[in-house]
Amino acid sequence: MLKKGLQLLFTFIIIGSSTKLVAQETKLENGKEYILGGVNVTGKSKYSEQTVVTFSGLEKGQKILVPGEDISSAIKKLWKLGLFNDVNFYVDNIKGDSIFLELNLIESPRLSDIKIQGIKKGKSEDLIKEIDLKKGKIVNENLITTTKNYIENKYKKDGFYNTKVFISTTPDSTETEVKMLVNIDKGDKVKIKSIDFEGNSQLSDSKLRKAFKNTKQKNPIRIFKASKYIKEKYKEDLVTVIDKYKEKGFRDARIISDSITYNKEDNLINIKVNLEEGKKYYFGNIRYLGNTVYTDQQLSRILGIKKGDVYNGVLLQKRIADNSNPDAEDLTNLYQNNGYLFSSINPVEVKTSNDTIDFEIRITEGPIAYFNKITVVGNDRTNDHVIYRELRTKPGQKYSKEDLIRSVREIGQLGFFDPEAIRPDFKNVDAQSGTVDIEYNVVEKGASQIELQGGYGGGGFIGTLGLSFNNFSAKNIFKKDSYKPLPMGDGQKMALRLQGSSYFQTYSLSFSEPWFGGRKPVSFSTSLSHSKQFLYNYQTRDVTRDQSFNITSLSVGIAKQLSVPDDYFVLSQSLSFQYYDLNNYNTGLFTFGNGSSRNFAYTVGLSRNSKGLNPIYPTYGSEFSVSGRFTLPYSLFNGIDYGDLKESDEYKLRYKSGSGIQTQTNSNGEIVQEGDYIAQTSANSGIYEKVSASDADLDVAKYDQKRYNWLEYYKIKFKADWYTRIYDKLVLRSLGEFGYMGAYNQERGLVPFERFYLGGDGLANYSLDGRETIQLRGYPNNSLSSVDGGTIYNKFSLELRYPITLKQAATIYGLTFLEAGAAFDDFKAYNPFKMQRAAGFGLRVFMPAFGLLGIDFAHGFDAVPGQSTKSGWQTHFIIGQQF
Repeated sequence: MLKKGLQLLFTFIIIGSSTKLVAQETKLENGKEYILGGVNVTGKSKYSEQTVVTFSGLEKGQKILVPGEDISSAIKKLWKLGLFNDVNFYVDNIKGDSIFLELNLIESPRLSDIKIQGIKKGKSEDLIKEIDLKKGKIVNENLITTTKNYIENKYKKDGFYNTKVFISTTPDSTETEVKMLVNIDKGDKVKIKSIDFEGNSQLSDSKLRKAFKNTKQKNPIRIFKASKYIKEKYKEDLVTVIDKYKEKGFRDARIISDSITYNKEDNLINIKVNLEEGKKYYFGNIRYLGNTVYTDQQLSRILGIKKGDVYNGVLLQKRIADNSNPDAEDLTNLYQNNGYLFSSINPVEVKTSNDTIDFEIRITEGPIAYFNKITVVGNDRTNDHVIYRELRTKPGQKYSKEDLIRSVREIGQLGFFDPEAIRPDFKNVDAQSGTVDIEYNVVEKGASQIELQGGYGGGGFIGTLGLSFNNFSAKNIFKKDSYKPLPMGDGQKMALRLQGSSYFQTYSLSFSEPWFGGRKPVSFSTSLSHSKQFLYNYQTRDVTRDQSFNITSLSVGIAKQLSVPDDYFVLSQSLSFQYYDLNNYNTGLFTFGNGSSRNFAYTVGLSRNSKGLNPIYPTYGSEFSVSGRFTLPYSLFNGIDYGDLKESDEYKLRYKSGSGIQTQTNSNGEIVQEGDYIAQTSANSGIYEKVSASDADLDVAKYDQKRYNWLEYYKIKFKADWYTRIYDKLVLRSLGEFGYMGAYNQERGLVPFERFYLGGDGLANYSLDGRETIQLRGYPNNSLSSVDGGTIYNKFSLELRYPITLKQAATIYGLTFLEAGAAFDDFKAYNPFKMQRAAGFGLRVFMPAFGLLGIDFAHGFDAVPGQSTKSGWQTHFIIGQQF
């Protein structure tokens, strides 16, 4: 392209894709310096002329050489933007020493639509989100290349080593947009037929194959590890094979060669690894140099390696610095937990004699470091003081790696942040002054949950509204500006729950403050609830509202973090009161239908919780708890002899004939049959008469009303919960539980409240009698306890968990489990080895806005008490349980 009347001096200079510089023969002097008079932008571009010129870096009035570096640099800058398919510079005009340029641009098209072929629609949509191929995105060669490479690498990681991706674009109805078609040919998954080793005599092929953690040959029995070839993982496995030899003393072991043979006919590969094992070595003398803080004996106890032990290079490195466990007991942590951030420890081989290696552990201790500036970034909703009070790292405090790791755990345990994204960054590490700044990076996640649901259950419609605010701020409740939508940020918890149907309503409100008073980790909690149950006929679905059962509950608790034996321990205490009010409520649930009972109890518990960073999916740590719940021993001071009460004239407790009472004729001459209700005519008279069953029930109710006016009992519970990392993020949870309920006065007996109900999903929407429901999957709800509930139970569980995703938006993990347990009516019947067993699998989904949801499929191997056939398969839906 030439301006009218001008003759071409030179053709073009190519930079990028078809970029040109055209000059005029008559006026343009090659290599002469000009003053830029202006740049006129032409072509197809939606950007303004001023914006484009600014991007180019050219300015009116600047001196430029034509052709020269200024023009070349402008072309490069515009090209790097990735916004244009064609960039052309032309000489527009020359007036004296001023030159006027024309910049002709063709803008890159934008994406109007994308279609992926070769995979399922659902996976296609997920892939588009992963690659972020949004409408309006600029389509250039770089986008096409990176998209192609991403998809091919993605499927290669899944074992589709022959994946081919073809991408084409076609113009849309407009000239500025294109449609993209991505065709994916995954091919067949490439599997490994065999992994063979040569040159190995000390370690068998099978042991070496086990050392290949990620690369496995075909085996129909294997479930958790697929037989697929991924190049990067294979290279890592070659290193682990050598580490395996080092663990056995073969320091000089090496891989001479390895080969991979692909067979197109069966789409399988064969791997062959050629090894040189070398000889077996042993540890000789181990000498420590440079240590002044710790003695040789102290360091030797941590190292745990003695002269004469088989050489183990992997173990030696772990005892120096275990990179797989940041909290390990090794020499590096020994120093760094005592302030020596700048210390370094290096094992050096100093002598090899035959099969013995002498070592020097060379230590540079350096100066003691102190924390200087501690900051937190990323907390948009949570107030700073809520995080700072949990930190173990304080300004001016001696540096400790252990305190740093513990601080990360405490932030994660708050539940307000994505635990996988918490990162402590070292800032301004100054060895001369011995100080280090720490910046904790956090990512907020939803801390409040809402439960709004309706369903059909128990013979009628049940509606539920639940609101949980886990990062509440009570002090700002009267500040209008704090409602976004509610006052948040002080770490308090408040929960409101309303549930009701045509025959019952339940209302509850709870509040907790984790730092009561603001200075020490003392938690204060309180709750208030009220429920009303009307008499309901499940056959006719009639509700009788003048017959009701009401429960009002109030509790206040306080828990203090201890420092001895360590600060994982918490001592908790609480007082609770329940008022049970029955109004003509004769259902058989209790022995009386009119009257009231009161339950005033003191609960004390000691717990230790060291579970790992993520409270939803802990990968290490444990939780132990023991608690006791006690009422006052009223029978010691209320003046009632419960043994005589059974025989008193006032209550005339009825016996059934045949229960130690001889069959006889009553005062009216009627013959008393076995099983009839009889009563003494007066206390201890020995004279009986026949009475009706209704009169007998009425007298029993009167007796029980007085017996249960104030509930009297004690409960002891124990729970142990372990989390063990098996491999990567595969975690084994081990759980054991025990509960026992006893009576102070055996003549008064156990109360019908507060019993243990075992079996099923462990959920209880509402409980009329203060019962505790214990999960044991594989059996119907509450089916493993008697109708009145058990007074003693034990339960054991093994649960293997593996995460599908631990992202902020949702935590999803699958699980398999084995568990067993049983409930008993009294201690005499207790047999810890007689249990109902179950196994199954399930899925858990935790979303910050809705809490934990899950489903379990469990098979009960034993029969429910009272039945002869095993329970079989049961499906359990889990809502709201987190542990």
